[in-house]
Amino acid sequence: MDYGLKGQAAIVTGSTSGIGHALAEALAHQGVDVVLNGLGDPGEIEKTRAALEAASGVRVRYHAADMTRPDEIADMVAFAEREFGRLDVLVNNAGVQFVSPIEDFPTARWDQIIAINLTSAFHATKAAIPIMKAQGRGRIVNIASAHGLVASPFKGAYVAAKHGVVGLTKTVALEIAQDGVTCNAICPGYVHTPLVDGQIKDQAKARGLTEEQVVKDVILAAQPTKKFVTFEQLAGLLLYLASDMGASVNGASLSVDGGWTAE
Repeated sequence: MDYGLKGQAAIVTGSTSGIGHALAEALAHQGVDVVLNGLGDPGEIEKTRAALEAASGVRVRYHAADMTRPDEIADMVAFAEREFGRLDVLVNNAGVQFVSPIEDFPTARWDQIIAINLTSAFHATKAAIPIMKAQGRGRIVNIASAHGLVASPFKGAYVAAKHGVVGLTKTVALEIAQDGVTCNAICPGYVHTPLVDGQIKDQAKARGLTEEQVVKDVILAAQPTKKFVTFEQLAGLLLYLASDMGASVNGASLSVDGGWTAE
């Protein structure tokens, strides 16, 4: 399906692997120039960048902004505008996780999760809005979580950050509603990513369960479908929101969670 995005430009944070890379791929295959961002081995990142550029035929760049550093985030947004001459789509996807009872939660881990999962979205959005306003059009899509709407034990920082992302989304949407720019949040349930693999291991340790028991009785227990959300399902919603079809969706937190938050 052609979503009418050819010639646009996007940034997807946390896009060297997992959900972020799948979203960057979806945009690139619609003709959108993309700035990738994220951690990893420099050689592997370059292979990923070059492969996506070759497969999609668009310009794919990489910026190594550290999501805990506001100056580097602002430079990433400026870099996208310099490289592509515009910025149409900002996907705030970067995220990390740590699982622990609140009384044992390391302060440094709390600060890191809030910085990467919430505060980075603020800094990127702040830098992107003037560009989008000047163009008269833009789309900001925050990848929140079902944990932006409900809570689970042992995930204090992550739940707090993702609830913050949902609140930030609503505020930004109201501020830019008459500028041709929208801001929405996608709230996925569990997707089988390296991050979730890490959560499975951490939850097993915290709860004294096997990893198989965590998947069955903890992870997918939350999703009535008993299925992981797929990359393709998230990408389809992103493309809708980025297109003109999604122009009247603003300030929404859209669940893609197999019915988890319906309970």
